[in-house]
Amino acid sequence: MKPKCLMLISDGFEDMEFLFCAERFREAGHHVVIASPMGLRCPGIHGYHVDPDMPILEINPVDYEWLVLPGGACSERLRLREEVLDIARTFMEDGRKVVSLGRGAQVLISAGALDGRRITCPQGIRDDVRAAGGIWRDEPSIVDGNLHSCRSWQDLYLFFPRLFASVPAARLSH
Repeated sequence: MKPKCLMLISDGFEDMEFLFCAERFREAGHHVVIASPMGLRCPGIHGYHVDPDMPILEINPVDYEWLVLPGGACSERLRLREEVLDIARTFMEDGRKVVSLGRGAQVLISAGALDGRRITCPQGIRDDVRAAGGIWRDEPSIVDGNLHSCRSWQDLYLFFPRLFASVPAARLSH
């Protein structure tokens, strides 16, 4: 059975973070499930549209091994939804893998899941991370236990080799 990866999006997701991440997880042999607040088509900030597989309210977090939080304006929308924060808290508390890309950290901030955790994200939300008890670093990517973070879509080429270091190179295209 393929490992399951849950990606949460809403209107205004960062197209490059979403597209690149979804493709890399699929290349690594994961089953990617995309969920949005209402399960309806979502436009990215650069014009790409995604048809989610299901609404977020239908998600059972224990069915997934990975949670991926792409950034963009969608992070601001998702962090206002209690069901999203519950999913993020569940993943963090259970020690299951969480990927925070760019502004995806805003969901973890609102979930209260960053206390004492090292994370990278855009400088624009650095102070929010610190106020939430997180340890912000201006680095391309950081791994802190089950939390994997990438500063922005420009750093993804450095992020994925580290994330999938245990996956045979033949299964990943470069």
